[in-house]
Amino acid sequence: MSSANLAFGIDIGGSGIKGAIVDLDTGSFATDRVRIPTPHPSTPDAVAQTCKALIEQFDLPQEMPIGITFPAPVVRNTVIFIANLDPSWAGVDVADFMWSKLGRKVYAVNDADAAGYAEVVYGAAKDVPGTIIVTTLGTGIGSAIIFDGNLLPNTELGHLEIDGKDAESRASSAQKERRNWSYKQWAKRLQRYYSHVEMLFSPDLFVVGGGISRKHKKFLPLLELKTPIVPAKLRNTAGIVGAAALAAAELTEESHDS
Repeated sequence: MSSANLAFGIDIGGSGIKGAIVDLDTGSFATDRVRIPTPHPSTPDAVAQTCKALIEQFDLPQEMPIGITFPAPVVRNTVIFIANLDPSWAGVDVADFMWSKLGRKVYAVNDADAAGYAEVVYGAAKDVPGTIIVTTLGTGIGSAIIFDGNLLPNTELGHLEIDGKDAESRASSAQKERRNWSYKQWAKRLQRYYSHVEMLFSPDLFVVGGGISRKHKKFLPLLELKTPIVPAKLRNTAGIVGAAALAAAELTEESHDS
């Protein structure tokens, strides 16, 4: 397989590790997605072996960029802290570790950042200049900020303190389900959240993802904001696509610097 305009994305979650080859021209999968259950315990060694098994199901050229998402802040390829995988991941340099286990260069990125970047390059925010804030409404609230195509990594806007509470503890879609709120009731919490983020950042566009974004017509029209707010387009492909695209961009930047 030629590696021209292709990259490989791996999305590591608490229940599954998913991967596919991505066509970087279109942001679509160039192969079927493969999913392998996340090992338990999900130690670095166990997850690396699962990633290796995943990669071995594809005919990847050695030079193909590989991006890996993590459900954690990742600073210069190092996991800072982690909640949804084994705590032994904290402090691990993913690039160095995966090189030792896979014999391949990888680029590590926070999962919300990967999804947000994918929406800017290929999805709902494509060709929109300025500051884009992508949020994912799920168990918590994930976030990504992209300015003129450049990612500001590891924003944790779901943990903003609003009215003395952690924002995601009041406005996530999981809270809606847990408390059996109507969409109108939930929208009041979302209004408070997005109004606060709008005040802080004055973005040019909000993009809302997460599984509940499929039902965006039931709650987005209830919000009154100065900033346009639209549903995500890539949905469950965004993590893999964003990881692949960011890995390719990183590899290109490295080649220019060398």
